[in-house]
Amino acid sequence: MLEQRERGSRLDQAATDFASAVRLWPLWMRLGWNDILHRYRRSTLGPFWSTASMAVTVMALSLVYSQILGLPVRKFMPYVCAGLIVWNFISAVMTDAGSLFSGSESYIKQIRLPYTLYVCRFMFGKVMLLIHELPILIVVLLYFSTWPGAVVLCVIPGFALLVVNGLLVSLTIGMISARFRDVPRMIASLLQVLFLITPIIWMPGLLGPRQFVAGYNPFFHLIEIVRAPLLGTPPTQQTIWVSLAITAANALAAVMLFVRFRARIAYWI
Repeated sequence: MLEQRERGSRLDQAATDFASAVRLWPLWMRLGWNDILHRYRRSTLGPFWSTASMAVTVMALSLVYSQILGLPVRKFMPYVCAGLIVWNFISAVMTDAGSLFSGSESYIKQIRLPYTLYVCRFMFGKVMLLIHELPILIVVLLYFSTWPGAVVLCVIPGFALLVVNGLLVSLTIGMISARFRDVPRMIASLLQVLFLITPIIWMPGLLGPRQFVAGYNPFFHLIEIVRAPLLGTPPTQQTIWVSLAITAANALAAVMLFVRFRARIAYWI
């Protein structure tokens, strides 16, 4: 009976933490914006350095791999551009989430704020950097005189789902990394392999009769649920259901960890 009460109390505290963070949205938005300003302090282009870097990467990979794979640049470059922008967002979330709580040690140990506020602050910064890279895709689509049409509206729920997964994954990785400091390095190494085996700079159709293998890659579906509408094609039912299943699994893991170990975060950092 006592154990059930303690579990219920931890669940109430976790829910209160999240509700408090939602109410403090002006604070975490301001903190997230300050993080961007601090990162690019004394820089002439600021966040647009990321835009310039992405533009060069898209052009280089598209021109080279279109020749290697024998694909027309007109079709291949928008595909690579959209895929890289979404992948850059996913990899940045997973890589930088390792320092989500440990990097906010001074705040956590001096000011009483909800822990999920730091998660929202983190995600706000990543979304802003993603927005800075979207003009690259717009320029590419205009250059090749292609436009997705009304199906582009499917990007809104797809991107919302991607952000929700980012919030959940960053909370999970942030907590685990606060306890085990080797986790960020493991994730960074894993992402290098995932980039190569995920259809980002190559298309599933190139696998021929084995293209179904790409469907077993969860990162493919998280990218495709945003990339497909950007290129004028609605996401498939498989992509939608797999993305929803991934979201449910991430939510379960994040909630279980946060409810169980929320009180220990301050001691771990």
